[in-house]
Amino acid sequence: MKLSVIIVNYNVKLLLEQCLYAVRAAAEGLDLEIYVVDNHSTDGSTEYLRPLFPEVYFIENEDNPGFAKANNQAIRLCRGEYILLLNPDTVIGENSLQALCRFLDEHPEAGAIGVKMLNAHGAFLPESKRSFPTPWVSFCKLFGLSRLFPHSPRFAAYSLPYLDPDRQHPVDVLAGAFMLIRHKALMETGLFDESFFMYGEDIDLSYRITQAGYRNFYVPERILHYKGESTKKGDRKYLHAFYDAMLIFYRKYYPQSGLLISGLIRLSIALRKGYAALFEKKFKSVKQQISHDKWLIICRKSHFENIKNAVSVQVSVANSFTLWNMDEKSEREAMSHFIDIEKFTDIIFCYPDMPFEKMLLIMDKTADKSATYHIYHISNGLIISPNY
Repeated sequence: MKLSVIIVNYNVKLLLEQCLYAVRAAAEGLDLEIYVVDNHSTDGSTEYLRPLFPEVYFIENEDNPGFAKANNQAIRLCRGEYILLLNPDTVIGENSLQALCRFLDEHPEAGAIGVKMLNAHGAFLPESKRSFPTPWVSFCKLFGLSRLFPHSPRFAAYSLPYLDPDRQHPVDVLAGAFMLIRHKALMETGLFDESFFMYGEDIDLSYRITQAGYRNFYVPERILHYKGESTKKGDRKYLHAFYDAMLIFYRKYYPQSGLLISGLIRLSIALRKGYAALFEKKFKSVKQQISHDKWLIICRKSHFENIKNAVSVQVSVANSFTLWNMDEKSEREAMSHFIDIEKFTDIIFCYPDMPFEKMLLIMDKTADKSATYHIYHISNGLIISPNY
């Protein structure tokens, strides 16, 4: 078998439904198996999704053991030459899996590859490619040097902002939201470290893959990641988990670092956690002020009224709707003009009127990153949004 796909789910059944539709579309022509590990969801995820995706193997946990342990459960069952770890809040393009599997076929030195992740405004997520959080790299990130000197390899190594996101690069760390791993490399390095409950386990695994003699690569294949790291900066729970994971990694691989650097990093983490409580309130206040009043709907004319009604019921009350009629204007025309996005607060793509691959291209190449993107599904009449 060529590929095994593993998705860990917790109470996001509609996001997972969309993710599985995208994986199904990308699976054409591939010998592939799909595992969904459900961490004791209370939203009826497995009951809802089993009839819709009979090809998927569902593993239901009686509690929530965390991301690392849930992935390990499925990894032990996988038969694929390559294993894809995928978040349920992602959308991949129809051609992505074949292209990325070919990359691993052609690069035997590659242990794992990551991709170009976009948020719900089409903006690049910097966690798509990172360096290991060595004492110096961690110090620069935590004390703001990487933000002050974004073009400096010395000071901005954590998120590598000086590397072109539209070009392939060898990198240290790949994001667990999308990590395509050579099965052989994974067996040599060992599975996820289950002492990481949430966040940091991808850094740890990336590190061990390179220690085994393989290289990790960033490949600019686009995916949508609704709830990427940069969208959670005001989430206090997230920040606690993120920085606690950084400490676990730091203690594990750099126990002999100098007392001064070690103390400074711990102090910075404590300050960041304290600041998160204040920042969270400000973030939520700003988020509530964002207007959603001018909508562009990209679909066939026969679906326009249904989508308008779905917006009114499900998302918000809009002042205006504009139709991009795909009966008259082709995907090619939409992509060549990239639409006058700044006129709109929200953009809805209709699936399958437009394939996921073309949606991702428009999101990526449109210069304005203020509009919010949504996807309407004809199959269930629902709009999947970043605030789902």
